[in-house]
Amino acid sequence: MTSAQNPHGGQEATILSLYTSMYHWGAIVVAPGYTDQALFAAGGNPYGTSATTTEDGSVPQNTITAVKIQAKRVVSVAQWIKAGQKQG
Repeated sequence: MTSAQNPHGGQEATILSLYTSMYHWGAIVVAPGYTDQALFAAGGNPYGTSATTTEDGSVPQNTITAVKIQAKRVVSVAQWIKAGQKQG
């Protein structure tokens, strides 16, 4: 997740730059993609949730919902990987 003070503040570029470091260290990146319609209410960023904060520093509810969807997706993918892992 990333945030900026203004819309179009480079959120997607920030996420993509972070992913490059993650790839270097062998991380598995689980982007939300377009997996849930509710993601579009938060801007529809397929690379990861991004927020534009308000003047009082609060995060809009639709962004909080998108974060929860992305977190649930990460947990699901981790479970798939674990289930496919050979034991022993």
